[in-house]
Amino acid sequence: MIDLRSDTVTQPSKAMRQAMADAAVGDDVYGDDPSINQLEQEAAALSGKEAALFLPSGTQANLVALLTHCQRGEEYIVGQKAHNYMYEAGGAAVLGSIQPQPIEAAADGTLPLDVVASVIKPDDIHFARTRLLCLENTHNGKVLPLDYLHQAWAFTRKKNLALHVDGARIFNAAIAMKVPLTTLTQYCDTLTICLSKGLGAPVGSLLCGSAEYIKQARRWRKMVGGGMRQAGILAQGAIYALHHNVERLREDHDNAQWLAEQLASLGIEIQAPGAQTNILFLRLPANEASQLGPWMKQRGILINAGPVTRLVTHLNVSREELQRVVDLWREFKGRIATPGSGDGGSKTIYG
Repeated sequence: MIDLRSDTVTQPSKAMRQAMADAAVGDDVYGDDPSINQLEQEAAALSGKEAALFLPSGTQANLVALLTHCQRGEEYIVGQKAHNYMYEAGGAAVLGSIQPQPIEAAADGTLPLDVVASVIKPDDIHFARTRLLCLENTHNGKVLPLDYLHQAWAFTRKKNLALHVDGARIFNAAIAMKVPLTTLTQYCDTLTICLSKGLGAPVGSLLCGSAEYIKQARRWRKMVGGGMRQAGILAQGAIYALHHNVERLREDHDNAQWLAEQLASLGIEIQAPGAQTNILFLRLPANEASQLGPWMKQRGILINAGPVTRLVTHLNVSREELQRVVDLWREFKGRIATPGSGDGGSKTIYG
């Protein structure tokens, strides 16, 4: 199957599997797993932070990040459609009694700082204390501008807020901007990095920050069930990903841009700004959207089709396979019947 639903579907390569099979392991709760220790040290260096923590999932990494930043009854400001607000089951509120204050993101994925300022609560017994601003980079495949990151950093220093970045795909942002990761991460207190999306590791995320912050986060990780034992097998997959799969993200970006151009030539509307990284969004007529997914699946293509359809390129989809997607899409559009005389509407595709 050619799977364009997400880059979470990536499979570990043979070389990654071999590295995992050969991993030196120990009890990580005791701090004895050499592979996890190596991963955390390398992640800290790459992100320019003092320390890092390996966690089983991005959801848990974001949850631990929020639990470490905020006490019960405190508040974080976040995008209305940000992953750690909308797609993580309300964990911060349910498990941490942390209040989210969502706001709408701008078209470029940024959170307008004047709007952020307007929702910061005054120091008054009626309100939750505002402690944290959360950004997402990338946000729906959009790269946050470097000057905005600088402005957000200065803003949070002035407002006495911490700044956390959900950086699930932050390496995509760095590759798209052609800068080292530290160019982006210098403008945040903490960040998460997902290893099991475009980087291709089977499991895991990282939380990076100061040594004292990560010390507290390690306690929270244990509390929410993330303290693993001989997890160096997973860490070696992540180390392989950091060594071999970061620069190759550029290939995914090129493929996404190529796919956008090819689909646009078929008359498909590409949602602005197009493919900045490995993600693009399409707008489809309702009649086409309802039929596209099942039709493609019958032909070996997995797409979450809808009026707004997201396509994600990754290391397990080649340019040749994307050409097949384009060819099949062209065939699909050719089989959509035009309104027939007297039938008052469009017919269902055949085949």
